[in-house]
Amino acid sequence: MTEEEDILAANAAYYRAFRMGDDALMGRVWHDGAITCVHPSWPPIHGRAAVLASYRGIMSNPNQPEVACQDEQVFVTGDMARVICVEVVSGVRLIATNLFLRSGAKWRMIHHQASLLTAPMATQGFQSLN
Repeated sequence: MTEEEDILAANAAYYRAFRMGDDALMGRVWHDGAITCVHPSWPPIHGRAAVLASYRGIMSNPNQPEVACQDEQVFVTGDMARVICVEVVSGVRLIATNLFLRSGAKWRMIHHQASLLTAPMATQGFQSLN
């Protein structure tokens, strides 16, 4: 696999864990070090225990809608990678940033942030607001 394919596989594992409500898989996706998360409209969460507890709470909700990922764009700088993507939740589009850190041969998530996407995405790369 290429580096970009490895990163996209790590990103896909995150969404698979979310979709399946798989707490163990979610734990393997996230890095063991200092991690952070900002769920839509939530204050920032920091620390592995708190971040994973937030996902347990979300995934245990029987009415939790499926989260689908699309339009992934990968950016790599050394041992750090960013995946910018669109999440679709009950027809609502969110823009998400997933940060990964290379840990040995694996890419592990260190930050996730999602918020409402109100502007259309450009078809080629990012659209400038200026």
